[in-house]
Amino acid sequence: MDLKKASAEEMRRSVYANYAAFIRTSKEISDLEGELSSIRNLLSTQAALIHGLAEGVHMDSLSTSVSEGSTVNDLLISGGREPSELEKWLIEFPDLLDVLLAERRVDEALAALDEGERVASEAKEKKTLTPAVLMSLQAAIVERRQKLADQLAEAACQPSTRGGELRSAISALKKLGDGPRAHSLLLNAHLQRYQCNMQSLRPSSTSYGGAYTAALCQLVFSAIAQAASDSSGIFGKEPAYSSELVMWATKQTEAFALLVKRHALASSAAAGGLRAAAECVQIALGHCSLLEARGLALCPVLLKLFRPSVEQALAANLKRIEESTAALAAADDWVLTNPPTTTRQSGRPSSVSLGPTSFQHKLTSSAHRFNLMVQDFFEDVGPLLSMQLGGQTLEGLFQVFNSYVNMLIKALPGSMEEEANFEGSGNKIVRMAETEAQQIALLANASLLADELLPRAAMKLSPVSQVTYKDDARRRPLDRQNRQPEQREWKRRLVSSVDRLKDTFCRQHALDLIFTEEGDSHLTADMYITMDVNADEFDWSPSLIFQELFAKLNRMATIAADMFVGRERFATLLLMRLTETVILWLSEDQSFWDDIEEGPKPLGPLGLQQFYLDMKFVICFASQGRYLSRNLHRAVNEIISKAMAAFAATGMDPNSVLPEDEWFNEICQDTIERLSGKPKAANGDRDLSSPTASVSAHSISSIKDDYMECAENLNCTVPYSKPLCCVVKVYPLNFLSLDQGRSDLGVMTSQRLLDSVEVEV
Repeated sequence: MDLKKASAEEMRRSVYANYAAFIRTSKEISDLEGELSSIRNLLSTQAALIHGLAEGVHMDSLSTSVSEGSTVNDLLISGGREPSELEKWLIEFPDLLDVLLAERRVDEALAALDEGERVASEAKEKKTLTPAVLMSLQAAIVERRQKLADQLAEAACQPSTRGGELRSAISALKKLGDGPRAHSLLLNAHLQRYQCNMQSLRPSSTSYGGAYTAALCQLVFSAIAQAASDSSGIFGKEPAYSSELVMWATKQTEAFALLVKRHALASSAAAGGLRAAAECVQIALGHCSLLEARGLALCPVLLKLFRPSVEQALAANLKRIEESTAALAAADDWVLTNPPTTTRQSGRPSSVSLGPTSFQHKLTSSAHRFNLMVQDFFEDVGPLLSMQLGGQTLEGLFQVFNSYVNMLIKALPGSMEEEANFEGSGNKIVRMAETEAQQIALLANASLLADELLPRAAMKLSPVSQVTYKDDARRRPLDRQNRQPEQREWKRRLVSSVDRLKDTFCRQHALDLIFTEEGDSHLTADMYITMDVNADEFDWSPSLIFQELFAKLNRMATIAADMFVGRERFATLLLMRLTETVILWLSEDQSFWDDIEEGPKPLGPLGLQQFYLDMKFVICFASQGRYLSRNLHRAVNEIISKAMAAFAATGMDPNSVLPEDEWFNEICQDTIERLSGKPKAANGDRDLSSPTASVSAHSISSIKDDYMECAENLNCTVPYSKPLCCVVKVYPLNFLSLDQGRSDLGVMTSQRLLDSVEVEV
């Protein structure tokens, strides 16, 4: 049974794939059958002649008996004797056929012709009739058969011939042995019928395309279905007739598709009306799919013909989304707001403003509009799936989103090479995002669209999206489980596009930190090399540029906490990327390292300590902010190793001049708290606004005692006796909180001591 099914399916595919060859072969076979029939009749005539000659029949009398105009009646009467029953039947037979044909009694005429064929066959076999009479009988049968066939063909061609009468005429014509002609007449009769009905269907430019398509589908596909039913009922499943039916149905489907394109799809596709175009296609495919039960798979024909129009509508729709979003971006103030309450073109409420997670969907005005248009765009995607346009749809939407990201990049002030020329050109596409909050809002737009809103909308392109779940908690894991690899790759590309915006954002802020408006650098090797020369002016605190980096990150973290509610990971990754950008720039600045490693002056102990402190400061605030990545940690360690190697090249041991890490950590913690604006526990009448006080009245011995007491209270691992070739100014520090194992007394004592100490070692 499996082999039988496979064989039938293979035959079906072969027939569909070779329609023209089957039709041509069928016609050739039909013509060959006619020629064989003629040859058979000729051979029969010649055999009868030879048989007559063998019996001694004279050729002259035979020629006279079969002269033109002779009939069976003439031949029989000429004998001058009383005719037999058979001869009487032969005399009445032609008149009977003429009466039946005149009265259009088709079934009786067919029965009479069959009876005549039977009598002629028996007479030939038993030799009961002379060759002349037999030939006359056969000629009468052929003549009446042809006349009946012409009557049936004429009846089949009449538009007034309906239903059962048409089927009877075609069936009779097939019984007469003219099957190919009968089948062609059957198909033409159905064609004429629906073409006549179409005269009442008058499309206009103002008519609704879906209504016109539905009415036309009803006429065309019902005619094809009826033709298929009649063909199967009369002719069965003979390959020649099945092939002709398929070819005819394909031709009518193509003609139908051209009408729909001309009167319904063309205007919708040109205007970008994807919903109207998709609805017309859906209606046509719905009617066409009903024919599959009759063995006619015509949907691929429709899809092939409708695809260019739907692609045009798709491209126009995406272009409209892009242009509308660009127009709004020119006036966007880059302030995040809640989704507006709106409705779609279909009249249904927007799903963007519904649901328990709507509070997370804060976007600027242009991004809200972009999202609403995309959601509306995906409202009806059934035809796009059946036409295998899902991949093309995703690619087009990615290009539109990428274009929007390009506009967001242009909104960053530093992204324009010549901002003055851009503004003076009169073609300002987007409004600049001047403040950090506005610039972070750009990232909020892109990240929310790429991570959540667009992938959620694109899930409608997946067949599983047609299933609706009442429980949203069940729907999400199922969506993730059934997400197609194509859509996962598409989302990855969306995120990559957002990364371009993130990289531009981080690069611009890093350049703002590192360089001045005149192009000078805040981060040079001189700031470390010259420290040992200018020791009198040195303070133990991280370099200014790294303090500014921390302050910027702190501000951005505060802004991002309000903008990325529920998506804190993105904010963390943004701060991580910005920190990495600054550190990687330092790591890859060859001129910086050339000066550190080769001169003009060697890196001294103070410079190494300051450099080590700066890197520890980066590690400290990145760790506390939870954006210390492996890349950042590795880059900092490599930078420290390079600096220590450069110092070791001078012949000195870097470990001998570097204090323990606790000393660096305390300074870093003090700087973090000071820049964060956290209050410190002050000592009574001490002025908190005064970070340092002179203690010139102290003697060196009392300073040493105070220092040792401080170190003891802090569990300090840096002994006073360790050589420190520097001037140390100790600022007020909120050293360590109580949850780190410090006692109130220890902290208060240490704070009181350090508030008033200036030590020269």
